[in-house]
Formats: sequence, C-alpha cells, structure tokens
Amino acid sequence: MIFEVQNGCFAYPHGRKVLNNISFSVGKGEMLAILGPNGAGKTTMLRCMMGFLKWNAGKSMLDGEDIANMTQRQLFSKVAYVPQAKNAALSSNVKDMVLLGRSSHYGIFGKPGSKDRLIVDKTLQSLGLSAMANRACNELSGGELQMVLIARALVSEPQVIILDEPESNLDFKNQLIVLKTLHALTEQGITCIFNTHYPVHALRHADKALLLDKTGNVIFGPVHDVITEENMQRAFGVETVIGHIETPHNEYADVLAINTISEETNHMMDERKESEGSHMTQNSNEEISRLATLSIIVEDRENAEKINAMLHECGKYIIGRMGMPYPQKGVSIICVVIDAPETVISTLSGKLGQLKGVSMKTTYSKK
Repeated sequence: MIFEVQNGCFAYPHGRKVLNNISFSVGKGEMLAILGPNGAGKTTMLRCMMGFLKWNAGKSMLDGEDIANMTQRQLFSKVAYVPQAKNAALSSNVKDMVLLGRSSHYGIFGKPGSKDRLIVDKTLQSLGLSAMANRACNELSGGELQMVLIARALVSEPQVIILDEPESNLDFKNQLIVLKTLHALTEQGITCIFNTHYPVHALRHADKALLLDKTGNVIFGPVHDVITEENMQRAFGVETVIGHIETPHNEYADVLAINTISEETNHMMDERKESEGSHMTQNSNEEISRLATLSIIVEDRENAEKINAMLHECGKYIIGRMGMPYPQKGVSIICVVIDAPETVISTLSGKLGQLKGVSMKTTYSKK
C-alpha cells in the first residue's frame, strides 16, 4: 500500500497560497511525521490529502489510484483519519463511539455483528480504555477523547492511518501509548502519517519527515535528513540543538529549543541560500563522514533478522562487525564499527533502539 501526494497546491478563496507543490510518498509499514509552525498548513494538508478539501492542483493517490475517484466507503475501508479532539463530543458512550469506526465494513444500513464488537473490545483493552467504555464522550477530558478517536480509527483495520496531532492534550504516559501503538501498527505493515509539534517524536519513531514553513516551502525525506538544527531554525525561527540522551539501557534522540531567532536573521539566511542557488534544502550529500562504534545487546532473538536487515542496508559503511552469544545471561552481543555520515549513523541507531529487547549505545570518535 503506497500513499502519495503529487504536486499538491491549495489556497483558501481570496487568501494566500497555503500549500505549494507538495509531493511525497509513504510506503507500506512506514511512518511519516509532518512538522511545521502554527499556521504553516499542516491540518489543511491532511484535509486535502483525505479529500475533505479539494486540491487546487495536484492529487492524492492510493496505490496509484486518485482518491477523488473513490467512494467514501472505498476510501474509509482503507484509510482512517483521526482529527484533533477539540470539538464538543456527542453524548454517546465510548464503546458506541468507537463502534462507529466499523461502519465502513457493514455499511450505512447494516448492523454491527459479534466480530465488530469483539474488535472494539480488544482495541479498547489495548489502549487502556476498557474502564471508560460506558462513559459519555462529552464527559471526557480532551486527552481521553483523543484516545477514543484513535481507537475509533483503529477498529476500521485500516491500511493507512492519518492522525492530526495525536499527542495533543495527552500526558506523558498516554503520549507513549499512542506512539508505541503507531509503531506497532507499522510493524504490522500499516502506513502511519501524523502531524506533530514534537520534533523529538519524529526523530525517535518516524522513518520519514515532511517539514513545512509559513511561505509554502517544504522538505521531504528521511527523518534525520529533514530534522536538522539548520532546518528547525529556518522553519520555526528558533535556535535548536539536536543531540542524544543516554540511559543505562539505551540512547535517545533529543531536540532542544535554545532561543528565538528574529525574522530578520532568518530572512538573511534565506537570502544567503538563494544566492547559493538553494532554498530550505537538506544536508549536503557531501556530509563529513564520522567513525563510530555501535554496541548492541540483544535479549529477544526474534529481532536477529531485523537487526541483520538494518545492518545490511548500511553495509557499504560498515568496516567491522563482531557478534557472540552470551548464554549465561541469555543474550547476544554485537559490536559494529561504521564510517558514515552522522545522519546515517543516527538513523541506524534510532531504528535499532526502537526494537523491543534491544539495548544499544553509539560512541563517536573525536576526529
């Protein structure tokens, strides 16, 4: 299943152009994070992608078919949409609200069956919502309602799920539940696309990123190529530091906003980029190579195939690799020496760190 947008453009009547020549593609089991400042058009883009708003030019495609040519039932049997939980909810209870997500399977005039209700119960349980199944939706907090809307989308068993700021209004625990749920969906082959105000969530979980700014410019590509300190500064107008936090078991990407940047400073950066013949571009392909070691402890042997596949993708950069079992602890130990651009190393480290039962650290040389 491939979801793509080709040359999408949109402007509200008598208003400025919000989206300018948007193009991207997301494949089966991939996660795309969409970022940008308030007013850049992130929600508008999602609504255009789903056909709720009509592109002024361009189109949204699902496996090569223009979604404008699909019926709503055809579309919503394959694609689920989760809006922001801002509007007042209906007085229906949580279980009935989630059950509405199955309607694309039994039709307008049909009735939900035992299978539909079983899927609803399992989804509520997986998201920790079973205890509120009989509560009225209009009595829920914003965060609780957000979780209910996600559950409603998941019960449709979509091939693509599109979410508008799914972590909004959620506490730390529920943010993690949502992100882990999305990650689990991608492992099942489902394509996930979400807007977010958290660059760190994109770095830790997404495969690809799309970055909008308020002038309609866009960057799309591998997440570590898009979310860079320079790109964050130019899109958001803030000085940004991107680094890693180490714990006893793993290391995690982190993004820290240091200070605001004046529009004049950003404008000067734009002029410099234009004079160099580029505008809001990705890192140079000639990025300086770094030498690093990746120390990996694998507790779950089922991950061996996944790890081998990830290392194979970076095979041209790997200059040494050693692996050994350690039966006394029931683990395997892998040490990899790699000479590659830092974005390649960060991407590989991030993917390895997401695997369940895997602990890893990355150490860079000083030169």
